[in-house]
Amino acid sequence: MRLKTLTRIALASTIVLSMGIGMANAQTLNWARAGDSITLDPHAQNEGPTTALQHQISEALIVRDMTGKAVPALATEWGPSESDPNVWSFKLREGVKFHDGAEFDSEDVVFSFNRAMSEESNFKELLASVKEVRANGKYGFEIVTDGPNPLMASNLTNLFIMDKDWAEANGATKVQDVEGGEDTFASRNANGTGPYILVSREPDAKTVLRINENYWGIDEFPMEIKEIVYTPIQNQATRVAALLSGDVDFIQDVPVQDLARVGETDGLKVITAPQNRVIFFGMNQGDADLETDNVDGKNPFADLRVRQAVNMAINREAIKKIVMRDQSVPAGMISPPFVNGWTAELDAVPENNVEKAQGLMNDAGYGDGFSIRLNCPNDRYINDEAICQAAVGMLAKIGINVQLEALPKAQHFPLIGGLKTDFYMLGWGVPTYDSEYIFNFLVHTKGEKYGSWNGVRFSDPELDMKIQGLASETDLDKRNQTIADIWAVVQKEQLYIPIHHQVLNWGMSDKVDTIVSPEDTPMFKYFKLGS
Repeated sequence: MRLKTLTRIALASTIVLSMGIGMANAQTLNWARAGDSITLDPHAQNEGPTTALQHQISEALIVRDMTGKAVPALATEWGPSESDPNVWSFKLREGVKFHDGAEFDSEDVVFSFNRAMSEESNFKELLASVKEVRANGKYGFEIVTDGPNPLMASNLTNLFIMDKDWAEANGATKVQDVEGGEDTFASRNANGTGPYILVSREPDAKTVLRINENYWGIDEFPMEIKEIVYTPIQNQATRVAALLSGDVDFIQDVPVQDLARVGETDGLKVITAPQNRVIFFGMNQGDADLETDNVDGKNPFADLRVRQAVNMAINREAIKKIVMRDQSVPAGMISPPFVNGWTAELDAVPENNVEKAQGLMNDAGYGDGFSIRLNCPNDRYINDEAICQAAVGMLAKIGINVQLEALPKAQHFPLIGGLKTDFYMLGWGVPTYDSEYIFNFLVHTKGEKYGSWNGVRFSDPELDMKIQGLASETDLDKRNQTIADIWAVVQKEQLYIPIHHQVLNWGMSDKVDTIVSPEDTPMFKYFKLGS
């Protein structure tokens, strides 16, 4: 293990040394974070670093700016149709060109939405209520929903538009099957309308972007960064060393133990803000038997008392103090405070009581405990592997012997989507700022349109109907009551084990001028550079 670690550090150091001179060239920004984008296919992975890179290259009809506010992008106007409450109408921006010079119009939007609704798309839940998408002239677009959907526009901020002709010419009409290990033209190449053009792509090593001189917003945004060199550096020490030495100008994930060191270094600064994201554990409670435990013919997690015991055994305050160095907010629900449906009562931190937890284990017939494998990413969330390591010790106190398997996110996430893990860590952000997004992906029964991240195998047909009904409920008071009712079930059934709300710490050269996006998505067209 030590040899492997040293090898990774040496490799990362080599990458850092090859980055360039950073802010010495005032128009180039060297950007680093722990993990890379999983793919360039804009509809294949609804995952933070993947969409963050895509936002530089491609655009949606509507996007969120650095404050989290929804603002126009490829659409300039939108809203429910005055003549039909089941139709949303969009006026598209005219004069926009894709990076290869092709003209953008409604044909591309219709193609992209249909592609994003296909089976392999990781964004299909966002469009689950859509019956039809159609062009309304060259620069008009309409979405027909199954009943009025007052919040449709909120679902579109990460739904990127592709060039239909480019996709057809390059055999990229179908969404990449990431979980199946598929490699496609769209996973390696890009042709968006965004502020930066893809120059080169070396997965897990380096991606280079240059400014799009023909960008429609070239005069509307600062656009002071002319080149972006994006380098994933998984090793924390190497990532910080790169920032301290000036080889990197901006990192999104300053390790909590290095915050003071970075912030007190001349020429550097750290800016901090709460993130729209919760970290939690999921447990396979739906299968009759588990693959990764030592209990034959039964599933311990199927017993609510075991799930409650796990919830009680996790000491969130200890994780906050020791693992996160106070850079987290303990959580009691899997919704960030930004989101409609969140309440302080639901988010109350669960009691940490090992004695009561052991009593629940005894009552459930597992007084002697059991063993289970915990799958954890090691390059996605802040101190993700360290959080899992802490949980291993906490669960041992109630007899649960956990074997930790920590993997890069590109290997970890397919385990969840492919139902190959019984116990896992996941983090969830909510770009729509509404609970429906959480329910569609994490609570609804896993199926063709819903539940793609429901790795806990929970299924309740009655609750499914309530979740689906949220999309077309126009009475907001009634809708909010339904949201509260759904949350009551999620909490009562202990579907997930919330750990904490993440806090973002961006480290950068003091010549970089920006604010922290609650989505953890730097929109470099907004960044300014000092001398």
